[in-house]
Amino acid sequence: MVVYAGQGDARRAMALLWRGDGGGEPRRGPGPRPALSVDAVVDAAIAVAGAQGMAALSMRAVGERLGRTAMALYTYVPSKGELVDLMYDRVLAEVPTDYDLGAGWRAALTAWAGDMRAFYLRHPWVLQVSQARPVLGPHEFALRETVARILRATGLGPSAARSAFGALFHVVRGSAQAIAEAREAAAATDVSDEEWWSARSGLLEGVAPGVLERFPAAAWIEGERAPEPEPAPLDDATPYLEREADAHFAATLALVLDGIDAALARHRTQA
Repeated sequence: MVVYAGQGDARRAMALLWRGDGGGEPRRGPGPRPALSVDAVVDAAIAVAGAQGMAALSMRAVGERLGRTAMALYTYVPSKGELVDLMYDRVLAEVPTDYDLGAGWRAALTAWAGDMRAFYLRHPWVLQVSQARPVLGPHEFALRETVARILRATGLGPSAARSAFGALFHVVRGSAQAIAEAREAAAATDVSDEEWWSARSGLLEGVAPGVLERFPAAAWIEGERAPEPEPAPLDDATPYLEREADAHFAATLALVLDGIDAALARHRTQA
């Protein structure tokens, strides 16, 4: 399921996103202060999405979690459109924003990429929010500022840094999405990745004799895999294919960082 950010009223959404910078809670009439708040509604929505995914998110489901009707929430959040923006920006606050450049930009970007990937895997529902349109909230800006600050330290110009920025996000998000979808598939079908691959790979040669000879380039590219993952501790239940994905992620990230190094070398040569 794909959910698009920025579908609510633009003025109201932006005011709610930036309310911590002086916007405050929505104005209310006279009388006792209600027990609910924007933050309480957003927290409940995040809990619904975390437990059941974005497909289950609705104002009614959030209201039920809070013991209120959906109508009671509209005083705080106008609609589901604004709610998605608030949820997305809120959880981004978990991603660290301060990385030590003492060990160099490469170490800082590697640390950030690991933190960002772990964040996505803690909140896989975030991966269902399309990147086609940004939320433009304070924590999204803080995330971009963090990565841009590290990239600026590399010595790249703005245009090259922007390209590196996009490549890093695609690698991190893509890696997390692959694992999140594999977990979801295993839960939905009650068949693990290992069982699925074992059943089909054993049948492939029988139904398509000589398949590797027919597709030699595909066979070649699969012939040398990412470094074998370390054996898991006895108490580690992480599936083997997820540990293999971790090794693949590290190798892919290294390629992107090598590309930044190469761009810097070209820049020095041309200078």
